[in-house]
Amino acid sequence: MIYTNGQAWLEAPRKRVLLFGMSGLGKTHLSNLLRASGGWFHYSIDYRIGTRYMDEYIADNAKAHAMKVPFLRDLLMSDSIYIGSNITFDNLAPVSTYLGKPGNPARGGLSHDEYTRRQDQFRRGEIAALNDTPYFIDRAEALYGYPHFVCDTGGSICEWVDPGDPNDPILSMLSHHMLMIWIKGDDAHTDELIRRFDKAPKPMSYQPRFLTRMWRKYLIENNCQEDEVDPDSFIRWTYGQALAHRQPLYAAMAKWGVTVTADEVAAVATPADFDRLVARALDRG
Repeated sequence: MIYTNGQAWLEAPRKRVLLFGMSGLGKTHLSNLLRASGGWFHYSIDYRIGTRYMDEYIADNAKAHAMKVPFLRDLLMSDSIYIGSNITFDNLAPVSTYLGKPGNPARGGLSHDEYTRRQDQFRRGEIAALNDTPYFIDRAEALYGYPHFVCDTGGSICEWVDPGDPNDPILSMLSHHMLMIWIKGDDAHTDELIRRFDKAPKPMSYQPRFLTRMWRKYLIENNCQEDEVDPDSFIRWTYGQALAHRQPLYAAMAKWGVTVTADEVAAVATPADFDRLVARALDRG
């Protein structure tokens, strides 16, 4: 690790961290808090994916829907209107909407082939965005003068790495440049995440083998064909499975850095609180 103990962290002139864990446990909360305080550059992996690696996919999908409307088609064909996504750190809906949900097209579902194609686009985009991190660390300081850097990762980072491989290229690169911090939730947090997701299900990205296994299992258990699947029902069911699937992956990734709890993160109100939290995590090993 790039900081050997808590004191080394507190005294470091440049603090560089990567936050990972399930979405909804505080990664973006901490990142926004640090950015707002000044001195910290906030690099959002999901924002980078949406604005750099999936922007054309998202815009073209919106244009394809607009082209079905004669009035809008004429305006698009004459370059009279422009369609694009308005992604921000706090609004990543264009990415989620594009990823979509598989199932019955009458309920807004995508074919399984199209769904997995978009999943692969996101996978490649996320890996590329993670590999862009060192460039943004240098850019943040050289161009903007930020000494500190926080990388706010998506919940699916664990799907593309092998934490048991000491030579994993992504984890080796990330841990070389930053202190990796796992925000760990408990059973109560898991229940709350499921409740929140069940109320407003949103698309997610999954490891291809896991997704294929879940898709086949869902079809068998519900005795249905691909075009009969209720998209929201499948997404809700898969999310619960994904929480259990990802927890051991996060735990293995934590060996590349340190662990803090979601409750500890919730108590952080200032950058000084964050500094003390990281120092404690380093000292307890």
